[in-house]
Amino acid sequence: MINAQKLKEQSRLAVNEFSRRLGDYKRWRDELIEIINEYQTWVESHGLASGEEDLQLYELIDTLRSDKLTIALVAEFSRGKTELINAIFFADYRQRLLPSEAGRTTMCPTELRYDDNEPPCLKLLPIETRQTATTISEYKRTSAAWTVMPLDLDSPRNMAETFQQTLKTKSVSRQQAEEFGLYHPDIEATTHMLNSDGSVEIPVWRHAIINFPHPLLKQGLVVLDTPGLNSLGTEPELTLSMLPNAQAVLFVLAADAGVTRTDLEVWNHYVCPARGSRGEGRLVALNKIDSLWDEMSNDSAYAAAIARQTQETARTLGISKNQVLAVSAQKGLLGKIKTDYALIERSGLPALEAKLSDNIIPARRELLRERVIHDIGSMVETTSAMIEARLMAVTGQIEELQALGGENSEAVQDLVTRLRDEKQAYDQTLVSFQNTRAVLSDQVKVLLDYLSMETFDDLADTTRRGMSESWTTPGLREAMKSLFDGELDAMEKANKQAQQVRNLVQAIYGKFHSEHGLAKIKPVNFSLLPYRSQLQKLYEEADAFRNSPMLIFTEQHFVVQKFFVTLVGRAREIFSESNAAARAWSKAIMGPILSQVREHKILMDQRLENLKKVHENSDNLHDRIAELESSRQNLENQQLVIRNMLRKINQPVPIDP
Repeated sequence: MINAQKLKEQSRLAVNEFSRRLGDYKRWRDELIEIINEYQTWVESHGLASGEEDLQLYELIDTLRSDKLTIALVAEFSRGKTELINAIFFADYRQRLLPSEAGRTTMCPTELRYDDNEPPCLKLLPIETRQTATTISEYKRTSAAWTVMPLDLDSPRNMAETFQQTLKTKSVSRQQAEEFGLYHPDIEATTHMLNSDGSVEIPVWRHAIINFPHPLLKQGLVVLDTPGLNSLGTEPELTLSMLPNAQAVLFVLAADAGVTRTDLEVWNHYVCPARGSRGEGRLVALNKIDSLWDEMSNDSAYAAAIARQTQETARTLGISKNQVLAVSAQKGLLGKIKTDYALIERSGLPALEAKLSDNIIPARRELLRERVIHDIGSMVETTSAMIEARLMAVTGQIEELQALGGENSEAVQDLVTRLRDEKQAYDQTLVSFQNTRAVLSDQVKVLLDYLSMETFDDLADTTRRGMSESWTTPGLREAMKSLFDGELDAMEKANKQAQQVRNLVQAIYGKFHSEHGLAKIKPVNFSLLPYRSQLQKLYEEADAFRNSPMLIFTEQHFVVQKFFVTLVGRAREIFSESNAAARAWSKAIMGPILSQVREHKILMDQRLENLKKVHENSDNLHDRIAELESSRQNLENQQLVIRNMLRKINQPVPIDP
């Protein structure tokens, strides 16, 4: 018999595992922000900052602060998704907050998140907005279209009543339901919406956002609760944007039903395409295992039955059995409400929470770390190179002045003359450099033109016209091919142009290194292949969605048109991101050489000034050397600081115990 106190402690640790790991992730992210702030302050205080780099650092800090981890729950109706959310996030309120009673089901996609710029509230987007060409993500940028209901955090009962809004439906005519793209008589997934009087029951709301100050949500977690097959099919944005952008998709099944035909449709048409061929971040919750508890004579028989069902579920879905977790959301919630640790443990909920954190947090953390290294690693290395150049210059000046100790005034004058000649030659190089920069600017413009929003919009308009107003599935197939062929071609041309720009910059770097001894630095590389891969993946997701149950009927003009609008919108976002990345790179690639050019000129001026003073008064020699020795010590200290920063930025992501 396991000691009751020990079981209590184990369960408490397991229940808090997700929260602990998310807290660790947030602290790690905050440490990164602190390091970047420290670096920015340091370069400003030592006169090494530039406006462009400052902007890049501010954007990176903003990205880290606003970073979100998204878990999407996907399932057919009545599989217990909402009960899982209640068990994980709202158990502290000692009751169900989100409606999940038998026979009730979420009618619109619902996001749980927290934004401290807004009060706790429920935001609802009316179903009538489906008649516009505006996407949900665009509506999120404005508050005008949303109905906002405040949440009374001191009254769980009032909050539960407010959340009932997500279940609201209304009856409309079949014609109006078809105009909304929510009903089609030939699609089985919509037949349950037909009332006995011939009207159609549709949701009142298109999308819901719950802004709630739960500790996990405050740490950056977002939970997306999606309705069943019907909503997934009629809201393309869910499948082409929200699900693919989630760090994990939790597919919920009912243990008492197994994998039904509609479950398999949701899995094959929506979950699998959203996670790609490797299926990373994809988990299955085999829910309602408590329905088997009363049928088993002992624990070993029950465990064997669960193992068989887990194995069968994994085989049917084509995944590893380690990706299937048996749970009882209802018993887990009850156990948390009653503080029954044995019931919590038996519900399997702690194992699911730990598995979710295992799947999404390390991968997201590594992705952020790579971005930080990419965005500022080269900046820090350039700063380090500039300090090294200053240190070498100061050391050279010290040796030069020390060698003048026994020299006469004429020898010093010769050295001043020689240095003036070097400076004149360098100034001539700078004139040539300005001409080369003009050529480079023209090359960068060609690159950005390939990726401009005007280029994309022209391509999208041409594709729309090519459909000849035939909003059918065959018309969509041709439109998709035309659109993506044009986008991928533009990306390919831009990628080649980026390499030409880099080669030109590399030649500039080489010239200054060979002729004037500037530090040998390789220009930052840049590739559009990640964005091209995103476009290719979007095309594959779109193709899979095009073959989904909701789009196999050519008369579904509304859904096809909505699908195409969503597809174009998501592709435009990728194009916009690639344009912004190319623009930032084109500025950053010249940063190191511009800094070195300015730095070298300053150092030459300082060297010439020191020699002039020594020439005018040889008694100044020892004072000059003492000043330079002090500067050298200061630079050596700076070098240690910057190397330590670089080490912190590049240090591996810590492994969770």
